[in-house]
Amino acid sequence: MHRTHPTSKKKKKLPLQFTATCGTGLEPLVSEEIAGFGGESIETHPGAVSWVGNLETGYRACLWSRFASRILLELARFEAPDPDALYAHAGTILWDEHFTLESTFAVHTTLTQTNPALAHSQYASLRIKDAIVDQFRKRFGKRPDVDGSNPDIRINLHVQGTEASLSLDLSGESLHRRGYRTNSGEAPLKESLAAALVRLSGWLEHTDTEPILLDPMCGSGTLLIEAALMLSDSAPGLQRKSFGFMAWNRHDPQLWERLVQEALDREGQGLPEVWPQFIGYDADPTVVAAARKNVIAAGLREMIVIKHRQLARLQSPGPKGCLLTNPPYGERLSEKETVKYLYRCLGRTFHDHFNGWRLGFFTANPDLAEMTGMAWEQRHRLYNGPIKCQLLVGTESQLSERPPHTWSPVPLELESPGEDFANRLIKNCAALLPWAKEEQITCFRIYDGDIPEYNLAVDFYEEWIHVQEYAPPSTIDPEKAEQRFSLALQVIRSVFEVPRSRIFIKTRQKQKGAQQYQKKPGTGTLHEVHEGGGRFLVNFTDYLDTGLFLDHRITRARLGQLASGKTFLNLFAYTGSATIYAAMGGATATTSVDLSETYLARANANLALNGFGGPLHQMVEADCMDWLRHNNERYGVIFLDPPTFSNARHRKLTFDIQNDQVALLRLVMQRLAKAGVLIFSTNFRKFKLAEALLEEFIVEEISEATIPPDFRRNHRIHRCWEIRHRQAPSTALEMEPR
Repeated sequence: MHRTHPTSKKKKKLPLQFTATCGTGLEPLVSEEIAGFGGESIETHPGAVSWVGNLETGYRACLWSRFASRILLELARFEAPDPDALYAHAGTILWDEHFTLESTFAVHTTLTQTNPALAHSQYASLRIKDAIVDQFRKRFGKRPDVDGSNPDIRINLHVQGTEASLSLDLSGESLHRRGYRTNSGEAPLKESLAAALVRLSGWLEHTDTEPILLDPMCGSGTLLIEAALMLSDSAPGLQRKSFGFMAWNRHDPQLWERLVQEALDREGQGLPEVWPQFIGYDADPTVVAAARKNVIAAGLREMIVIKHRQLARLQSPGPKGCLLTNPPYGERLSEKETVKYLYRCLGRTFHDHFNGWRLGFFTANPDLAEMTGMAWEQRHRLYNGPIKCQLLVGTESQLSERPPHTWSPVPLELESPGEDFANRLIKNCAALLPWAKEEQITCFRIYDGDIPEYNLAVDFYEEWIHVQEYAPPSTIDPEKAEQRFSLALQVIRSVFEVPRSRIFIKTRQKQKGAQQYQKKPGTGTLHEVHEGGGRFLVNFTDYLDTGLFLDHRITRARLGQLASGKTFLNLFAYTGSATIYAAMGGATATTSVDLSETYLARANANLALNGFGGPLHQMVEADCMDWLRHNNERYGVIFLDPPTFSNARHRKLTFDIQNDQVALLRLVMQRLAKAGVLIFSTNFRKFKLAEALLEEFIVEEISEATIPPDFRRNHRIHRCWEIRHRQAPSTALEMEPR
């Protein structure tokens, strides 16, 4: 080691000026770090923190900063009213003191409050590059090369108005690249932001009372990895292979090696005696595999557990902990409805299974986050790249499930108008309400044209009543029919003591072509109802049908049982209610095909509401016949409930279930696994199954078994068959895929 003679004069080193860039909102965290590294005269600016210190403070920032993006060492500061001034001042810096002819370099420019003369960052970078190259060529007859993608030396030019600064980027690659992430899912969370979320969640200060950190939508596992590195006092830069200062001529290797050794020593000392549980789940098996690789690369295989699991299966792994997650944002308008109900599902799950836990919820949609029902105690405003976000932290859920609605019909006074209709409603209630209560059924039909004079259907959807008027025949006087219908509505309101706001009225008549799918005038409000342990969104106003066919209640339950451990295909999927049952029943994967983007969006929302999603539950917007012709996969269970008639606008040919059944069913059976089962249903009353199909396949009609008690009066509301292949599988390879 070099020692200075006592009588010699020590050359005083001037303090260095540094700047750490960071994401907006992280400045206080970076400032706190810099103070810990020994920085002085610390100042914060939007997206940056500057300080004065020695080289050690800059090296410590590169090695230890969890929240900064880059560490810049200022070389010069000057007035730059125009590009020529940039060139002139850059030419006064002796660049060979910083890097050699053999080094590659690049210039990156940021412009804020620009003046017209400096409006283009690329041109400003070019002028700095020209100054550097011209100086080298003038002094040495050679010039270093420029490498825009992976340079040895990175020069940073920052111009604010007419004030410019030139800095050396000590970090090289952005510091958020720790070196452990081998693969990432879609829209990965930067490591620096993930570390900030862990810190701001407050969990690190409560690991003794909250010994579990759980991320139910963990993606690449970044939140869990950063939390574990912070808890073990592991320097985030230890796994990086290179930094920008390593090609710098003034780099101090001995100082750097000392800091690295110090970090290694601290890492061993920082391990807690009792290690908390770090648990991550994700609905995408591919992402789970990538996250596990990241965990291994970070050296945390023994500390972090990553598993494939749907949100629907989420349970609390312990009495107390922190659930910290970065769920999808729903940036596109078409995704917002799905995200809205995903948030509701997460909030409900937290309310039901995580009493005593802390919830950290990072979102770009704080308004939608209110769907969780949480009473947020903290709100931290941050950015995920250019997206404005908030980290919401809370422990108390205010979510409350409305109690099951009970109907208590009230008789009309004797000889009141519509007394016969009222008596029939009361009689039906006496028969059906006890059954519905015992079976825990909250959506069912209470009346279906029982009296010819009152030709309508009345359905209970929990506390709402949905009334469908069947169009009267041409022989009935329209005015008289209207009077009877008005009377029927009065009776319904009186018998069930329900306000107008909870009754929804539609007129059902014979539909032609695509009319049955056309939107009706309405508000578009979706209401959540329950069936079979699942939740479904219904629309009482915008379409003729609500989105949940009540007569298929038993059929859906049957599909849920059949789909356990199998792949499931839902053709003419509508709003995906059968898909929900299959997913709840344990289907390994589902595919739902429908031509309507609107209905598929509702199906996605239904999936999210029940905690299902990801690539194992696919929505396909396509004509079912065309899709069947081009698809090559086989499915263990298929549900086929086609329309009676259809003539989609983009097709020249119409579809008719009676005439097209053979072609359709043959195509469907080609997609059915050898040991699989197809449930085929139609509500066409005159339908007759083709003899050719009875000869080709094993066909069993199950219509009677699938008609629920509330539809027994109209037992031909639908017909239903189970269809299987005649040949049994000959080898294990022919068995249905799992």
